[in-house]
Amino acid sequence: MDQEIDKKEIKKDSEDPTQTVESDNDQEKNTIVSRSTGKQSGERNWYVIHTYSGYEDQVAENIKQRIESMNMQDRIFDVIVPTEKQIEIKNGKRKIIEKKIFPGYVLVDMIVTDDAWYVVRNTPNVTGFIGFGVRPTPIAKRELDIIKKRMGVEEPKFKIEVKNGDLVRITDGALKNYEAKVEEIDQAKGKIKVLVSMFGRETPVTVDYLQLKKI
Repeated sequence: MDQEIDKKEIKKDSEDPTQTVESDNDQEKNTIVSRSTGKQSGERNWYVIHTYSGYEDQVAENIKQRIESMNMQDRIFDVIVPTEKQIEIKNGKRKIIEKKIFPGYVLVDMIVTDDAWYVVRNTPNVTGFIGFGVRPTPIAKRELDIIKKRMGVEEPKFKIEVKNGDLVRITDGALKNYEAKVEEIDQAKGKIKVLVSMFGRETPVTVDYLQLKKI
């Protein structure tokens, strides 16, 4: 999953027309007990579920509630929505925000048995596990380590993709829409000194990297 889940090699589990979602917990427990089909592997790993966009946090909270109400603590251990800190410019000011690393996806630490699969799969707004058929595919340890590292970064780093001499357009602030040329880059602070053509001469201006767009 390094930076992006490979959607070409994976597909969501197919719908089972025999599945029914009961609103009453007791009825759903009875349904789970009767679904001993032996489809799942019984291995504990981190797995990925796909959700409707914008419902990731709600899905994670619903799964946690279902773990408690359906006594799944010994098979479903944790649910997370991977997020990382990013820097954005709003009203001319730099602000650190948290954004979802994989919009539309939630990670679940679980032992995949038929009943645990059923509890997660039938949570409202879950569209399926990532895997082949109805068998979820676990996340590789290397991929999981990368995700956790991104989640644990205290301060977001700048990824400056311009160099001296590049032409850019200022996208925010008093000089919005002016074209300029990059003269000096402060990688550590994320600041760029540019030359803006004003009143017939080039004027040096220092702006935040996020206020620029490469032409």
